[in-house]
Order: sequence, then C-alpha cells, then structure tokens
Amino acid sequence: MPKTTQATRDLASPEVELRSTAEAARHFATSTPPEPATVERATEARPPRIASIDIFRGLTMMLMIFVNELAEVHGLPWWNYHAPARVDVMTYVDVVFPLFLFIVGLSLPLSIDQRLKKNPSTASLWLHVITRSIALIVMGLILANASKIDPALTHMSKGVWALIGLTGAVLFWAVYSKTSKRANLYRGLGLVAMIAMFVIFRRTGRDGNVHWIDFNYPEILGLIGYTYFAVCLLYLPTRRWRWAPAVWFVALVTFCALFTAHLIEFPRHVRWYIWPFTNGALACMMMAGVATSTIFLGRDQWPSLRQKLLGATAFATLCLIAARLLTPLGISKIRATPTWCLYSIAAGVLIFAALYWLCDIKNRTSWAFFVRSAGSNTLTTYLLPDFYFYILSALGITYFTTHLNFGWPGVARTVIFTAFLLALSTLLTRWKVRLQL
Repeated sequence: MPKTTQATRDLASPEVELRSTAEAARHFATSTPPEPATVERATEARPPRIASIDIFRGLTMMLMIFVNELAEVHGLPWWNYHAPARVDVMTYVDVVFPLFLFIVGLSLPLSIDQRLKKNPSTASLWLHVITRSIALIVMGLILANASKIDPALTHMSKGVWALIGLTGAVLFWAVYSKTSKRANLYRGLGLVAMIAMFVIFRRTGRDGNVHWIDFNYPEILGLIGYTYFAVCLLYLPTRRWRWAPAVWFVALVTFCALFTAHLIEFPRHVRWYIWPFTNGALACMMMAGVATSTIFLGRDQWPSLRQKLLGATAFATLCLIAARLLTPLGISKIRATPTWCLYSIAAGVLIFAALYWLCDIKNRTSWAFFVRSAGSNTLTTYLLPDFYFYILSALGITYFTTHLNFGWPGVARTVIFTAFLLALSTLLTRWKVRLQL
C-alpha cells in the first residue's frame, strides 16, 4: 500500500507536520550510502560510515514499511494505528516519522562538514541544500498527487502516471559510474519523464473544476525536504557555535507550544513553501537530531563516552519533563503538539545512545544484517513499496484489498511483505542500484 496510508497520513495541515570509532566519527559524512549504485561508481576511497546511524535508519525504515502496510489490516488493537486526532494519546506508529526527522538531523552536521572539506565554498553548499530539498519535494509531490489524478483528463491511470514519474526520478537521481557514457542520456530521459508527468497532470477539485498539481501536502519526502531546508537556514549560519543547535531547539519547541496554544496564528494561514518551519514541530525534531549529533559526533563532540551517555540521558530526561509539563496542550501526532514531539525526541535520543554504545563502541553490528541495505541505501528502499503498489495498480491487481487484510493473517502478510522488500533492497544494493541527492 502507498506510504500515505499510515506513517504519513494527516500531515497536510500546518498543525501537523520524521563503521567507526567515536574518534574517527568527525571525518565521516553519514548521509551518503556506502555502495555505489545504478551503474558501478568508479572505485574510490570513501570515508568509513557511522554504524549506529545506518542501523538506526535501517530499523526505522523497516518499521515504516511495516506500519504502512499494517494500516490496511483491520481488526487489530488500537495501538497498531495512528491515534485519532482528538484523542490525547500516541502510539508507536506515531513515533516512526519523528525518528526519520531525528536521524536526518543526526547526519546533517557530519554531511555538512564533509562537503565543506571537499569544497569550502558557502555558495556551493547552499546550492546543494536547495537542490536536495527540491529533489525531495518533487518526489514527494509525485507520490502525493498520484492518488488524486483524473484518468479521463490526464489520459492515463494513476498507476501508470506514478510509475513513469518515479522511474524518471530514479533515472535522474541515480548514481552512475564516472566513466558511463550514457549517464547524461539516462538523466535527460528521467528529467523529461518527470516534466512530462507534471505537465499532463490534471485533477478534479472539490469545487468540481479542473486543477493542476496539489501543493498542499508534499508527502513524507516533501515534508523532510522543506524541513531540511528550514533547519539548514538556522544551523548553517550558526554552526560554529557549539550550543546553537540546543538554542534553536528550545526556540522551535517554544514556537510549537505557542502555536498549539493559539498564541501564534500566522502559520495556519501560510503555505509551507512560504514558511517552511510551519508550526515548528517537524523542525524541532530534526534540530534535536542535530543537537544530539553535537554530543556524540563531529568536531565538537563531548570528550568521553561517559559524558556523552550522561549528556544524552540528561537531554532525554529534560524532553520527558517538558513533554509532561506541556501535556495540557494535548498529545497528538495529527495535531503536531509539542508533547508528541518531545516524547518522540526522547525516544530517538535514548535509542541512538544505546545503538552508539553497542555498534560504534562495542563494534557489534552483525545482528543488524537484515537492515544494512535499508540503512545505507535508504531512498531506494523507501520507494520500493510505492513501486510495488503502483505496479499492482497499473495491472489492475486488487487481491490484497479483499484478502489477508484482517487480524493475525493480515499481520503475517505484513511481516512477509516487509521481509520481502528488505530482501529486495539488499539485492538492489548488490546490483549497485542507488539513488543519491
């Protein structure tokens, strides 16, 4: 099923908005997967990766695939789904997207430092930030609008339209060998395919009129894209100040609380492409990852393991206390309340601290073999459920809509589906199929 069914549902409104030692960590850039892809990249020395971030990312990707598919299974306990909008409670499903945002924040300072070492130009860095954000938003808009297409007006089914658009994105953002003679041809074909799908797209709005692309909700990739840009707006100019991420985090949480309390109203009336911070919820979760990264990794990391673990524990504890104090404002992922953000952040900090100790300090990573590719080749893995769903849609196959969609048989189907996609991700990674923004 498409990812908008579970982990990304109800995120359209501004109220809603996820192998090294510690000593070597400062030299790494964790946002770039280790394997070359689509066509083999020329062999070159690459900096080692931080195992804890890759494994954390892979586990979160696995959970996202699972809960998105589980959303179509009925007859399960309530905590297997998103909590309703007006109920002050959150489930494990409500934490998945925040963990993605947190992990992007963890990687951000390292990837920025690595890029500046290769090219110290600030203009080049900002160009990279902008183009990366646009790429995520474009792919997100393809995914978000596929279900809204009017086949009669577009002269194409939603499955075919989405497959052509996504294939174009894969061709354009795939990693090719430096010696490939057809790389530019493939990229050109991919760009043409995406532009063509945007040009021909038509939908019928609620008013009965014909409309073009709906920009209100850019799907989870788009949410990550504009949140990444918003956080970079704050982090990059102040990155030399060690405590800047913590200060920005507090400011964003405060902004989110004031918005939820209806003391600040303007984000409700401003589109995300005008004000990418929206209500501050998504940005505060990503900035929390940046703050955690400064504790464990990078040039300003805390000196000893004990200090790092104590610092992380203190950070998580403060988030839990603040979450409890802000509970009167509500606990809801759909309403993007500060308590939802803070509980999710506390979970992210504690999980990463545990993985850092286990994977980077103790060097025990073999247990996570099943998510290795999902963690290092994440964008490719992320798109696999969508390709699966739209291939079935284009072929008119609806078997699972009416079969194995209730109770424990549905859970078993979801587990098998998740394992299948993780195995497919591993296979594609071995075949050097990879996307990189």
